[in-house]
Amino acid sequence: MHRSFYDRARRQVRDLSSGPFRIVLDIEVRRIHCRQCCAVKRERLSFLADNPFYTQRFAYYVGRRCRSATIKDIAEELRLDWDAVKELDKQYMRAQLKLAGTPGPRAIGIDEISIRKGHTYRIVVSDLIRHRPIWFGGQDRSEASMDEFYRFLGEKKAKKIRLAVMDMWRAFGTSTRRNAPQAAILFDKFHVLRHLGKALDTIRKREYSRLEGKPRTFIKGQKYTLLAHPQNLTGSARKNLKLLLAANKRLNTAYVLKESFGQLWDYSSETWARKFFENWRAQLKWQRLKPYEDFADMIERHWDGIAAYCKPENKVSLGFVEGLNNKIRVLQRRAYGLRDEEYLRLKVLTCMLPKL
Repeated sequence: MHRSFYDRARRQVRDLSSGPFRIVLDIEVRRIHCRQCCAVKRERLSFLADNPFYTQRFAYYVGRRCRSATIKDIAEELRLDWDAVKELDKQYMRAQLKLAGTPGPRAIGIDEISIRKGHTYRIVVSDLIRHRPIWFGGQDRSEASMDEFYRFLGEKKAKKIRLAVMDMWRAFGTSTRRNAPQAAILFDKFHVLRHLGKALDTIRKREYSRLEGKPRTFIKGQKYTLLAHPQNLTGSARKNLKLLLAANKRLNTAYVLKESFGQLWDYSSETWARKFFENWRAQLKWQRLKPYEDFADMIERHWDGIAAYCKPENKVSLGFVEGLNNKIRVLQRRAYGLRDEEYLRLKVLTCMLPKL
């Protein structure tokens, strides 16, 4: 390509501050006239961000700060425009993803998140071995949306997946069986226990409606006391739980059964896990706990996806997906009112990546 010098343009570029002082670089940028295409090309400087009014290291500083603070707070702190902060943060996150490389997972976790009211969902897929989200997308939580992930991954990499952890939503399982038939399907422990918690709360509501007078006062406002782990209760909460369980035999039975069910994931033999479940289910006889009976029927229908955890090759950290969900909820609260879905996608995909 034949080039000739055209002219120089001066530009002020924001750089990292020095103590209380803002640093602005006054630089010259050359513009080159290309004789072949008759266009004017601007000189590219490697130390500048995608937005040429900021240095790359300043953009990365903004990105690192945005990992723990809102765009508004960073804009006020650095005296920047709100949109400029968001775009610099996007550049930082894209650089993180580029450095992380393309995913090739062996064990994946599948979940959905609600991005706004009205049952608007997106699917999040994570690499359970490297502990990082690798895909955010779809239009809902349908089978077609799940298929989009496998197209993104490619047929060759999809065939290398050996384990898929998900909730009991049928669309996820159907798509996975078709696109990655060699993968074992494991239903997420925390989603299963969430169904059990809902059954316990249904029993609590029915007991509250059935009783009158003083016995009713022990139940009122104790939803989260019943659902919480005993070790997480202190002071008055622990005392209220003790009074409630002593005053209501049916809730006492339901609570003990709820706490004991978590042992199901401690077995390394499917035979013993099955015996435990059958014994647990037998304890429901004559207890008049219909929501628990429905829960047990659901476990029976999905037993294969629960018993899969007994196999040594399927032992993965199931707490990672739940921890990721909590982190995503924090990101959504911090970005409340933000309608830029691409920004949310980048936030989700980089929330577990190391800082640049």
